[in-house]
Amino acid sequence: MTLSDDILLSRPVESAELRRATPRWRLAGYAAMILAVLVVGLPVYWTLIAAFKESREIYSIPPSWLPLRPTFANFAAAWEAAPFGRYYLNSFITTFFGVAAEVTLAVLSAYALAFLRFPRKDLVFLLLLAALMVPVEITIVPNYLTIARLGWINSYAGIIVPGAAIAYGTFLLRQAFLVLPYEVIEAARVDGAGHMRTLLSVVIPIAQPALVTMGLLSLVAKWNDFLWPLIVTNTSDMRTLPIGIYWLRNSEGVINWGVVMAGSLFLIIPVMIVFLWVQRYIVDGIAAGAVKG
Repeated sequence: MTLSDDILLSRPVESAELRRATPRWRLAGYAAMILAVLVVGLPVYWTLIAAFKESREIYSIPPSWLPLRPTFANFAAAWEAAPFGRYYLNSFITTFFGVAAEVTLAVLSAYALAFLRFPRKDLVFLLLLAALMVPVEITIVPNYLTIARLGWINSYAGIIVPGAAIAYGTFLLRQAFLVLPYEVIEAARVDGAGHMRTLLSVVIPIAQPALVTMGLLSLVAKWNDFLWPLIVTNTSDMRTLPIGIYWLRNSEGVINWGVVMAGSLFLIIPVMIVFLWVQRYIVDGIAAGAVKG
């Protein structure tokens, strides 16, 4: 019997073992996925149903997994208990301009690190990686002192500017730019396109999935940001939604969790709508990138 005969005889055995092992791994994967959905989804589901429950039903034992007497009174009470209209306006302004600034700076710096040649380029990237290791809490005091000296306390600029440049966004986009087909970029340069034209007409369209992902991460982070807006603002008319929900919780004597959960939905629903809208662009961008590649 030759070596090739041994290989042919061993292949069916290996295939049979693989078929027997595959269902076990598939079941383990399904179990892990169900566990992840439960861990992530149960708090969101409880927030949703508690917003439609009366207070005594929320505190009842055993708990009910569906509202026995659904009510919309919690939403009206939450809206009247705090100036949520103003909170929405502040959150929209700080999130929109904050995301726009962060994405713009990340795209420009990532393009420079990926495609330009300049002295100490590796050192700049090393410093960028070092910035990723620094906890955000360490930068709070220096940022606050800088904002105070500039006179930006209790202002939109004070909330937006310190978070306009994030090392993670630059790192993420640089890695995405490096895997782009370099022949397309070279072809644009041969046609006479400068760096800005190449960036706008070639790099950004091809790297759309990475850009949308980075923008979505930035949007969620800035929309849900609590600590920095709390520190840098000192009047109610400059508060954002997360701080408004915190004060809504503290304004209740015995906490009315139905009102608090209704206020939390005011915070969650806009992000969910944006995610459902952006999800299509992520899929389209991945499909377009696959065709172009």
